[in-house]
Amino acid sequence: MGVRIALDAMGGDKAPSEIVRGAIEAAGREDGPERILLVGHSRDINAQLESRGISPGENGVLEVREASQVVEMDEAPALALRRKRDSSIKVSTRLLASGEADALVTAGNTGAAVVASWLVLDRAEGIDRPALAAFLPVGDGYCVMVDAGANVDCKAGQLAQFALMGSDCVRTYLGLDRPRVGILSNGEEKGKGNSVTVEAAAMLEELGRRGSVRFEGNVEGRDIPRGVVDVLVTDGFVGNIVLKTAEGAVGEVFSALKEVLSRGWATRLALALLAPSLKGLERRYRHSSYGGAMLLGVKAPVIVAHGSSEGESISNAIGLACRCAAGMRRNTPRMTGGFGASPSTEA
Repeated sequence: MGVRIALDAMGGDKAPSEIVRGAIEAAGREDGPERILLVGHSRDINAQLESRGISPGENGVLEVREASQVVEMDEAPALALRRKRDSSIKVSTRLLASGEADALVTAGNTGAAVVASWLVLDRAEGIDRPALAAFLPVGDGYCVMVDAGANVDCKAGQLAQFALMGSDCVRTYLGLDRPRVGILSNGEEKGKGNSVTVEAAAMLEELGRRGSVRFEGNVEGRDIPRGVVDVLVTDGFVGNIVLKTAEGAVGEVFSALKEVLSRGWATRLALALLAPSLKGLERRYRHSSYGGAMLLGVKAPVIVAHGSSEGESISNAIGLACRCAAGMRRNTPRMTGGFGASPSTEA
């Protein structure tokens, strides 16, 4: 059975035009989903489809589902969801909960996506809060950073739960049996960090002694790109800053490199020769190639994309959602139901 995606067509700074564009691109892939449910104002969505030469109902993959309301990017999530029960993110979440969809993708209000998923979907046992997992390219592989922006303030026990969820995620999707876990701190020495980080590290050490995680200790920011760990634990405030800083740095480095290599005939020749390699390298490191972050802690795949996502990012987010849904079918995560801590390993 193919994968069915609930796509919040009204979520994001460039919705619905870029969301629809991404859906069309994903629908045209050989490995694309069986069905994409475009959720939102049907009149606006159909207008976007028609502007791209697709009559409503003509494409067998794309299906429009009405949602009369939208949670705006600057709205308080909990309040907006109470007031807007027919919002595109709430309707998308209900489609996932009912089984009409196998995964959900949104580029809308992150807080609303997290709250709606936590309230509507089944939760993993032993988890206090859901968290966003971002796949960071490091060395020849990837590091999963948890949390990437769902929880600004965290307790030590919640950080320990992030480590368990992140380890589960890496085992399921990256195929590593014993993923290395580190906690982000301002020094690699034991005892470094604020009080929450120090307490969480102590909990992770205990979990390591019990065999629940493979804890490697503190990780400094400069060591993240070296791939010293497979799971990087931090709160959502710091994690989101790390993520956005990395994205900005990558963009500036490639822009500067192209500018330098465009000066003079010799460097322009070098640029022409290096162009294929540079494009491949840029594709690996730019955020649009990954589409979004996974929400851990609920028993269904939810992908939260950048608010500024364009068509390519949305298409790739749909691809990630398909892989997550297929991965859950093939290989049920080892923790209890979804990405969560089993009762025997709660922090």
